[in-house]
Amino acid sequence: MSTFKLKTAKPAPLSQVGVTGWLMQNLFSSKLNTAFSFIAIYLLYLIIPPLLDWMIFSADFTSATNNECTREAACWSYIGFKINLFMYGMYPSEEYWRPNLLLIITVAFGIIARLLKGNRYKNKVILSLFFIYPFIAFFLLYGSETLGIAVVETHRWGGLMLTIVVASVGIVASFPIGIALALGRQSTMKIIKFLSVFCIEFIRGIPLIIILFMASVMLPLFFISDIDFDKLLRALIGITMFQSVYIAEVIRGGLQAVPKGQYEAADAAGLNFVQKMALVILPQALKISIPNIVGSFIALFKDTTLVLIIGLFDMLAIAKLATSDADWLGRKTEGIVFVAIVIWVILFLMSQYSKTLEKRFNTEH
Repeated sequence: MSTFKLKTAKPAPLSQVGVTGWLMQNLFSSKLNTAFSFIAIYLLYLIIPPLLDWMIFSADFTSATNNECTREAACWSYIGFKINLFMYGMYPSEEYWRPNLLLIITVAFGIIARLLKGNRYKNKVILSLFFIYPFIAFFLLYGSETLGIAVVETHRWGGLMLTIVVASVGIVASFPIGIALALGRQSTMKIIKFLSVFCIEFIRGIPLIIILFMASVMLPLFFISDIDFDKLLRALIGITMFQSVYIAEVIRGGLQAVPKGQYEAADAAGLNFVQKMALVILPQALKISIPNIVGSFIALFKDTTLVLIIGLFDMLAIAKLATSDADWLGRKTEGIVFVAIVIWVILFLMSQYSKTLEKRFNTEH
């Protein structure tokens, strides 16, 4: 009678596991992929070493003047001398404590929200902070003579501070409006559906640069001469209108992705329209739409650079303005690279946070 002996399992071939396996599967899986991979590696070899040499290895970090800086590589000491301009624009230097304090308050609110995780009063506290925060931000950044805080007109705001203000207001204000437009487009009431569709299709068909131009030039013509409509407020209204219609379409896609059975189950449970949307449909639609919503917000953050056309100096505009300094002529490239790095870091963090939200609200496992 024959006997069977179990053989010891052999390790997987080195060509299929680890770094080697990844390279073979992704870069050298066929002759065509291998050819393209070598071309890509050669192009990276031509680009990356000179770029690193210009940015880091041969760069100047300590020179006190433009004449002392090297002309063959980056002069990052220029950014150090202009950092306040990049961060705050023409905001008075003696008032820098106000945006800095607002940043500390923002971080504190975020920490409070995290610490309240699982607390039954969490939603009420967060909602209260959400309504209080805009007033705190306004009185800190703009000021109030009544409160004894010096008024700083919005045309003096600039740099990263202005970019964050415009993007944050656009994101926060456009989200509920977008939800309302999406629900309006799904409504069975013809007049509400018509108005929602008209608003979405009309605004979506106009470039943001034209909306900003009209908000800056045309909108004041509809007011009497005694009314001074703030330029930044006009820009915020235009950006919010533009972003709202895109958020509406993203959320409408999420609403259509919710299974029909969920609608029927909510109706069978006796929920009215508001309860059905708030408790059953919208949470699922928003969860489905998280990647696209964050993608729209990232696009909005990048579009804030267009406020330059109406005379507001965001971070990119400041990078161009800073080179007009006679002491630092010819350093425009360093300014633009610095702005690109800062914006990339912010957008990368937004993208990572969206992945965290997706995992948090994932109910498939």
